[in-house]
Amino acid sequence: MASVNLEMPPMEYETRTGMQEAELNAVKGQMGSKTRGVSLTWNDLWVTVSTRKSGRKAILQGLTGYARPSELLAVMGPSGCGKSTFLDALAGRLDFSTRQSGDILINGHKQKLSYGTSAYLTQDETLLATLTVKEAVYYSAQLQLPDSMTKSEKIQIAEQTIKEMGLQDAMNTRIGGWGNKGISGGEKRRLSICMEILTRPKLLFLDEPTSGLDSAASYYVMSGISRQKEGRTIIASIHQPSAEVFNLFHSLCLLSSGRIVYFGPASAAIQFFARNGFPCPTLQNPSDHFLKTINKDFDEDIEQGSAGRIPTEEVIDLLVNSYKSSEEYHEVQNQVAEICQQGGEILEKRSHANFTTQSLVLTRRSSVNMFRDLGYYWMRFATYVAIALGLGSIYYDLGSNYRSIEERGLMVAFVVSFMTFMTVGGFPSFVEDMKVFQRENLNGHYGCCTFVIGNTLSSIPYLLLISFVPGAIAYLLSGFQNGFGHFIYFALVLFTSMMIVESLMMNVAAIVPNFLMGIVAGAGIQGLQILSGGYFQLPSELPNPIWKYPLYYMSFHKYAYQGMFKNEFEGLKFTDDLFGNNRTMSGEDILRERWEAEMAYSKWIDLAILVSTLILYRLVFLLIIKTNEKVVHARKASTSVLSNRSSQIMANSLPASPLH
Repeated sequence: MASVNLEMPPMEYETRTGMQEAELNAVKGQMGSKTRGVSLTWNDLWVTVSTRKSGRKAILQGLTGYARPSELLAVMGPSGCGKSTFLDALAGRLDFSTRQSGDILINGHKQKLSYGTSAYLTQDETLLATLTVKEAVYYSAQLQLPDSMTKSEKIQIAEQTIKEMGLQDAMNTRIGGWGNKGISGGEKRRLSICMEILTRPKLLFLDEPTSGLDSAASYYVMSGISRQKEGRTIIASIHQPSAEVFNLFHSLCLLSSGRIVYFGPASAAIQFFARNGFPCPTLQNPSDHFLKTINKDFDEDIEQGSAGRIPTEEVIDLLVNSYKSSEEYHEVQNQVAEICQQGGEILEKRSHANFTTQSLVLTRRSSVNMFRDLGYYWMRFATYVAIALGLGSIYYDLGSNYRSIEERGLMVAFVVSFMTFMTVGGFPSFVEDMKVFQRENLNGHYGCCTFVIGNTLSSIPYLLLISFVPGAIAYLLSGFQNGFGHFIYFALVLFTSMMIVESLMMNVAAIVPNFLMGIVAGAGIQGLQILSGGYFQLPSELPNPIWKYPLYYMSFHKYAYQGMFKNEFEGLKFTDDLFGNNRTMSGEDILRERWEAEMAYSKWIDLAILVSTLILYRLVFLLIIKTNEKVVHARKASTSVLSNRSSQIMANSLPASPLH
């Protein structure tokens, strides 16, 4: 691979970007002038989790250290040593099942990490596969950067950030995903980083950014990260870096079973191990040597110079105790105290695009994704057209005899029950949208309301298309009641019912993120609503407990059935030719006697109830994701208030066993 020129500092915009000097100064003013950065310290940091057997189990045990501006701190250790938990603790992302104690200070102060001041890159790549690299960064820039900046300035910052991460050659390539080839794994990691550094955060957390990449891709990802360090504090957990990647680190925090084995300059770690009788063999990767020495998963004895081979557990204890009595440990204590005494600025939350701008950008981005993702709506559209042709051919030209009464009822039931039921087919695509939302919302890119508005507005045109085109085919071929108004009502009920089912599945996705379990749960809920809707068992025959009260009145199918029945039967006359008496029956009589429709109100009331149900379902979805958002913020607030009493309790915790 060719080397990537990433020499341009992140806050400098050279004249070759095409910006005039006045524009350059304006952008710098909006993004914030370059400061001395953020210093992060943690002292006696403990994290425990509750267990059924032993009460509480220590994951992190008394960690002390620091991270300074313009430096890259690497957190290394075997699997299950607590690397991700450590990053989550520093970033305020621990869940409520954990308990944290100790001091985490930013520039010597206890303060929250506000939007724009920090960014967190998780191990999982949650990106919209249908977008190109350029589109993904452009949309992210429009969401994150403030409205005080013009659109052209946002585009220039996006393009500059793409170049800084070496993605200029892949700008017009789609990201790709399952079944669609796109950019490489290393490029996806760099793209994820690119979208998080648009606001020029002063503190950057990276959770295993090289996981799953080969050595060459890992090097280019980490070299790109290293070149972003100017004025920025970077903390990255990394599993097993190559020698080239290891040379990029300034400082190294080596963990084993939640304890610090070594903290200090990365270049001095080799001497520390050699001093304790575990020298790194010639021509061997230092990181391989470190991890092999402190990994007790395989319970192999380690050779310690002339002392022979000793168990790994004893090696770890020896190194931990040696570190605590070493000059490196005292230097860390001195650095932490010095940084806290120096203090620094209080980080302030930066502004981003306003509510209207974010709603429009999310609507546009979601529309593009829905248009390009064949599984979102287009496959459903093709399936609906085929089913509509089938319905129209089976129930072709129904007429007005006695048999047509049942056939009209069957067709209405199929449309309301099964054509809306098939809306669950878009659930996997929406789950992917939810993953992107959860990442971007957690990082403060936008709020819950804008996401709900954007998703709702972008889906309306596609659902209208699916409702009106297949609906027209089935309606005209079957010979339903003439009149444009009757058809419009039929299509509107179908459209609203589909929107309700989508809203139902959105609620399921917010609670059950696994798409297989979500489809089962959503299908089960719909099945109960169909059974209690008043068609497969007439309302008077439904058992009163549960099925009629409350399920019958809660099921949106009740109002869809009755609205469509009224729309189809009111005003029509039917001939009872079953026994040759040729008695004429009115549609109103059929509605009362055969379908037990509630004739006290019109079909428009049924449609209004359906629309109200749709709004209610969307509001419930908003409430669920808003509650989740509040829980996350409450979690961050609770982890920032640290208790000395908790510290004393956790100090007595037993040594943690490796987590897997």
